[in-house]
Amino acid sequence: MLISEAFAQTAAPAADGLSGLSSMLPLLLIFVIFYFLLIRPQQKRVKEHKAILSQLRRGDKVVTGGGIIGQVVKVQDNEVTVEIAENVKIKVVQDTISAVVSRGEPVPGKGANDGEAPKPEGESKSGSMLGKLLSGKKD
Repeated sequence: MLISEAFAQTAAPAADGLSGLSSMLPLLLIFVIFYFLLIRPQQKRVKEHKAILSQLRRGDKVVTGGGIIGQVVKVQDNEVTVEIAENVKIKVVQDTISAVVSRGEPVPGKGANDGEAPKPEGESKSGSMLGKLLSGKKD
């Protein structure tokens, strides 16, 4: 008697293909939610981090992935030389720099990333007379 009731309660086959779409709808909805809440913001952070690293220059104060705070001395292709104490310099991979704490003043010279020493205060970029007028120094 119980067996005949079990056979009587079997589900009828689906009449249309709409039930397949309605069963996949929650899965698609979950994927869309994950995209907007997790994937897209992460891509945005990665893009901002790459932009910060591309603007890295000598004189910037940075924090490495290991938590070391120092000042950028030299920027090469994929390496950055960071001074963490007086006369203590380390080379780190550029991608391991996690944050730029403060921007340094641009160092006079050919470019911000070159290894040249800054010019003495008496010299100016634009000529002696004009440099003295702009700096406010008198003879």
